Amino acid sequence: MGRHRARLGTAAALLTALGLLAGCGGSEYTPAGPWQPQLDGPPPAVAPPEDAQPLPEDPSDPSAPSGPSDPDAPDPNVVATDLDTPWGLALLPDGSAIVGERRTGRILQVFPDAAAPVVLMTVAGLEVTGDGGLLGLALSPAYLEDGLVYAYATTAADNRILRFTLGGTPKPIVTGIPKGATGNGGRIAFGPDELLYVGTGDTGDPALAADPVSLAGKVLRYDIFGTPEPLPGTPGSPVWTRGHSNVTGLCFDGADRLFTTETGQPGDEFNLLSADGDFGWPDPTTGTDPVGSFADAGLGGCGILGRAAYFGSLTGEELVSVVLDGNGALVGEPETYLDGRYGRLRSVVVDPLGVLWLTTSNLDGPGEPDPDDDRVLRILAPTDGGEEVT
Repeated sequence: MGRHRARLGTAAALLTALGLLAGCGGSEYTPAGPWQPQLDGPPPAVAPPEDAQPLPEDPSDPSAPSGPSDPDAPDPNVVATDLDTPWGLALLPDGSAIVGERRTGRILQVFPDAAAPVVLMTVAGLEVTGDGGLLGLALSPAYLEDGLVYAYATTAADNRILRFTLGGTPKPIVTGIPKGATGNGGRIAFGPDELLYVGTGDTGDPALAADPVSLAGKVLRYDIFGTPEPLPGTPGSPVWTRGHSNVTGLCFDGADRLFTTETGQPGDEFNLLSADGDFGWPDPTTGTDPVGSFADAGLGGCGILGRAAYFGSLTGEELVSVVLDGNGALVGEPETYLDGRYGRLRSVVVDPLGVLWLTTSNLDGPGEPDPDDDRVLRILAPTDGGEEVT
């Protein structure tokens, strides 16, 4: 790898239906049908067996394995290369995925067999300075019927939610979310209640996160049409929780509880949300304590499999895993994987078979990116943390 590595501080309609999209893959890729992803054998695990020994760093060491490795052999963890700052990623029903490029606005279909990505459309009118641009992606809860995709996008005027069919014209359904040079948030996810949860950032103005009127530094809640789903006593307001610095991840567990990852000072946080919660930004004395705090991690997205939560780490250039108990609290210490191997890791999405889809974010970070950056990875989760939370 050519990059300088940092370490973690603390441990149209649907293009005439789904079949047309699935047919865009390589000749060896066969879509599995609705909600049944097909895999060509198990994906590679990120963690070695417990009794495995690390390879010696000195090639002259007599314990080094004999025989040269093939430097041109494809990395089985990598399913797409040569992307420009992939940010949002959503799994399609046939087992492939769509990924959005933050800076170009392109949305591409990527395939588990590493067939060449297919450009489906480009979202125009983006403001991509700082951390803005085409950010989170989510499929409609009724995607098989309506083919709709939702996206969080930064424009010159605001952050907004767009809705569209793949290949169609994006329609704004939520506008007026504050934007800034930094702290634009951008993660979106549909919950088990089929409502859209939207994580925003403070846009560089911490006071906005505590302001009950501002949409900055919040988790917002809307129906599929972009109409606010207010809490009792707050008619017309989409604000579900407040006091967030910059929401970079939203993930639900098996008990339908919503967690966030977010960047901030003095450290990044992993939070378990509850309706009308205050999560203490910028005044931590007023808010709910985080489930976990991480110094210098640069947390990206999150995904939960059983009791194991996974985070992308941008600064640490690692995949971070923590185990949760039945109350959503951390058990033990964080584990890290892929240390420095692929650079900055951003999005984490868990598919129905327990496979992690990850995106790298090396073209917009410090250091020298590799020639094939940025990439989409597909890796078997090291653990589910034990019995699933229900």
